[in-house]
Amino acid sequence: MVETFHSFVIFAGMRTGSNLLEGTLNAIKYVTCFGEAFNPYMMGWPDKDEMLGVSMAERDADPSGLLGKIFGGRNLCGFRYFVDHDPRVFEPVMQDRGCAKIILTRNPVDSYVSTRLAWKTQQWKLNETEIPIPAAINFDAAEFRQVLDESEAFHLRILHELQTSGQAAYWLSYDDLRDSDVMTGLLHWLGRTDLEKVQPATDLVPQNPRPASEKVENFDEMQAEIARIDPFRLGRVPTFEPRRGPSVPSFMALSAARGLLYQPLRGGPDLSSWIRAQGPVQDNFTQNSLRQWMRAHPGHRSFCVLRHPLHRAWAAFGAMIESGSAELRQVMREVHRVSLPPDAELSLIGDDDLTIAFGEFLMFLKRNLAGQTTLAVHPGWASQAEVIAGFSRIRPPDILIREEHLVEDLGWIAATADLKPKALPEPEVLPAFLNDPELRKAAKAAYQRDYLTFGFEG
Repeated sequence: MVETFHSFVIFAGMRTGSNLLEGTLNAIKYVTCFGEAFNPYMMGWPDKDEMLGVSMAERDADPSGLLGKIFGGRNLCGFRYFVDHDPRVFEPVMQDRGCAKIILTRNPVDSYVSTRLAWKTQQWKLNETEIPIPAAINFDAAEFRQVLDESEAFHLRILHELQTSGQAAYWLSYDDLRDSDVMTGLLHWLGRTDLEKVQPATDLVPQNPRPASEKVENFDEMQAEIARIDPFRLGRVPTFEPRRGPSVPSFMALSAARGLLYQPLRGGPDLSSWIRAQGPVQDNFTQNSLRQWMRAHPGHRSFCVLRHPLHRAWAAFGAMIESGSAELRQVMREVHRVSLPPDAELSLIGDDDLTIAFGEFLMFLKRNLAGQTTLAVHPGWASQAEVIAGFSRIRPPDILIREEHLVEDLGWIAATADLKPKALPEPEVLPAFLNDPELRKAAKAAYQRDYLTFGFEG
């Protein structure tokens, strides 16, 4: 059966060549690509806050209006969609068989290095009249693994939706984008068989056509990390059933005695120092190396620590203020009505204003976890039930320790692995205003699933 397409979506990521592909499409009469139409920080392109008569506020309140206008035009229209774009758009797009799915990929290492160079130089596009800014970046192994994990999960989800709905996609790699035969094939697949030849756009040129060794300061370290991860998987197009990412790189393992595996929950208590105090630790796992460790330690035990949802939300709020991006805080102020003072005054905020802002943040979390915002659910505030479900795809925890019983339970779980725990951690001191009944009520409204699943008290 041949599909007839009225629209298209380009599933891509940062520095995969999506700007070049968009330029090629937009050079074709009666074909229009509306950029990153559902990027939570802009509308299509930088410094734009309106599209097709739809404002950013209207789009954020209900993305279906803009989606309908893009897909309802007389031309063949579409947009670019990345992993962190409005999650409410994903299902309607995937369920629309008349929307062509174009999947653009690039070697993840090249994409990562190019993205970090762009952030460093603030040079995101380059034409032939511009001079590239010379720069080199420091490869961050943990950050790269996180980016890789998110990208794989994104593509697995797309693949699962295509498979279960019986649809096919048009797969492109970065190197295909300057091949006129491939571009012609793409347009013919989209239904434009009237086009004899499609020439790739020429207004953008490669920004960093240099060897990786010149672009990465710690090149040897990067090579070692990639070899450990197994580079043969990096360029692989996933072809197996999708599953939620289990956050394996964050796991920490003590190999002494029978072995103890710590599976941390983002936003929960940080036990990394306690784990390291017990003896030699293995971390930065891949799924393969984790399985090897488990095979080598029969009788090992695993655990993670549950935190009360109110306290975990407080940790997420604090992280947003102290180490989150200024862009995210601005979106919180302007879009989600969280009363944060300007960044320069954040350190001066008093308890009364902090209580109000945190209450508003809890209201945002309720909407965010219900899929009612443009921002994707951050792992630091995702429901603990969902995070642990991800763990369970590869290794469910033997025990869920409660933070309020941390000291006694750590001693018990260590004993089951034949370990004698040292230097048990001190409990974290929390501000008194977290006992406010309204804050507790708001936390329960946001995290109903966690309260029900784990029996947290209000």
